[in-house]
Amino acid sequence: MAVVTAGTGGIGLETALGLAAAGLSVTVVGRNADRGASAVDRINAINPERPGRFLAADLSSLDEVRDLAGLIASSQAASGEPLAVLVNNIGAMFPKRHDLGGVEASFVVNHLSPYLLTELLLPTFTAGGSGRIVNVTSGAVVAGKRVFEAVEPPGGYYGFHWYGRAKLANLAYTLDLAARLDGTGVSVFAADPGGAATDMTDGTLSDPKIVSPALRLLWPLVRRRFERSTSGPASAAARPSIVAATDKALTGRTGVVIGSRARPVEPFRGASDPRVAEAVRRLSERHAPLAAAAPDPS
Repeated sequence: MAVVTAGTGGIGLETALGLAAAGLSVTVVGRNADRGASAVDRINAINPERPGRFLAADLSSLDEVRDLAGLIASSQAASGEPLAVLVNNIGAMFPKRHDLGGVEASFVVNHLSPYLLTELLLPTFTAGGSGRIVNVTSGAVVAGKRVFEAVEPPGGYYGFHWYGRAKLANLAYTLDLAARLDGTGVSVFAADPGGAATDMTDGTLSDPKIVSPALRLLWPLVRRRFERSTSGPASAAARPSIVAATDKALTGRTGVVIGSRARPVEPFRGASDPRVAEAVRRLSERHAPLAAAAPDPS
């Protein structure tokens, strides 16, 4: 069984279709039931012997992430089918700052949500003694401040940079998790899709307010670069995730970043810093505890 979050459209759907073509039964997670049904129809057309499934969840809510993890784990236990692949494809960039559950939205969606889902499903993976976890990263990690004493970095809010910082946190977590799970039979990879025209990039990257004032001075150049980086098809952008999830050449390997050309690349140096990994771990445990807080009896 494979699970793909944000799998009802764009890169996530193309990833799900690629996993179905590889012979996996695929569960896609998303918010919209109609899009979910359409995604399942497309999956079933590719792999009718192993029907797809849609699970509804708003992954911007950590409570719904916990519910989703429980549902996946119980479904796996009931069916006896191993959880072979988890692709954390969820991601979002926000032009304006806002909170989700009292925590800045970009950090929630791009790091805390996939972090929490992964951690809650680790017992399911390790009990099976195999499987692959794939976290979708981004080249935007180079734009993020490497300061993780708090959810929000010092300075003003610029959507692209805060997106990059949240993805940097998730990449540092991915590499750290690979080291933690080394020897368990569970492999952990990061996949960089490069770029494609998706719901996330449609319109967002045309607003100069998403970058710092220094980059706004170069906005015509920056905007052209954004346009080039999001001009490719989602099917091509999904290839790194599909390779990370299925390529037999990666058997026995872990902690590998699959670059936008669907080949292993060196990870961004800042994500390999153990001090960054430790700070991200503390921050994640503080803001996304594995158990939800008990309600106040008062």
